[in-house]
Amino acid sequence: MRKAFIQLHVSILLAGFTGILGKIITLNEGLLVWYRILITIVVTGLILLPSGLLKRGTPAWPQTMHMMGTGMLLALHWVFFFGSIKASNVSIGVVCFSLTSLFTALLEPLLNRRSISVREVLISLIPLAGILLVFHFDIRYRTGILLGIASALLAALFTIVNKQIAREHAPGVTLFYEMAGGFVCISLLMPFYLACFPVESLTPGVSDLIWLLVFSVFCTVLLYLLQIEVLKSISAFTMNLSYNLEPVYSIAIAMLFLGEARELNFSFYIGLALIFLSVLLQTKNILNPGST
Repeated sequence: MRKAFIQLHVSILLAGFTGILGKIITLNEGLLVWYRILITIVVTGLILLPSGLLKRGTPAWPQTMHMMGTGMLLALHWVFFFGSIKASNVSIGVVCFSLTSLFTALLEPLLNRRSISVREVLISLIPLAGILLVFHFDIRYRTGILLGIASALLAALFTIVNKQIAREHAPGVTLFYEMAGGFVCISLLMPFYLACFPVESLTPGVSDLIWLLVFSVFCTVLLYLLQIEVLKSISAFTMNLSYNLEPVYSIAIAMLFLGEARELNFSFYIGLALIFLSVLLQTKNILNPGST
């Protein structure tokens, strides 16, 4: 269990860079996600094919379709997430993403046919209060906020469904088929998307291509392999609650590298403390269930 929490927090640190890279890459959110998934499929395939794991681990057709459908949820989450960032800034996108734990606390019991945990809902309201203190929403960023909320809802659904898959299949195989599903989804939507949001060029420049490679290898392949492995040991709620630390990392990085400097006043530190408190409460409960 402790190993799972170490892997979880490594993945959160990697996730802290996703918003930054999404802002640095000049492609719009649709093309960014399309290229990210394509490169991820190629990299994952190169890892799996020599070992024969992809062939041996390929599930039955209904399970494959389940994986691909789950990958579609992930791809749509990414489009909304990066859309939120590009419509506003990194801070807005990652702050809205922190609503994922609240959506998970409400949706996971409904989808798994169990009663809603009042404790989980209350714990997920703690970081929500902290996040509101860390960053005061601005009505100028209304579009970014709405896209970010939709992104959080899709992220919650993805994690809940992905937990069921993670129990039964190898992480690499799961990632490959989920990315395949996401690629099909975005490819089918892309003509309509580009008709609504035309671009001058469909291909990334040299700088964008380099960042896309970094993005795909470290913040997609490595990150999601860690996530899938972690979901074998911990709940979707605990994972999404722990990911409330991602906005803290992302905002700090954005301040350093993207000029999104914000005054670290008293409310920031109170909000930061609340976010850490919520994660510590759930971590303590998982590692020492008899102490609560």
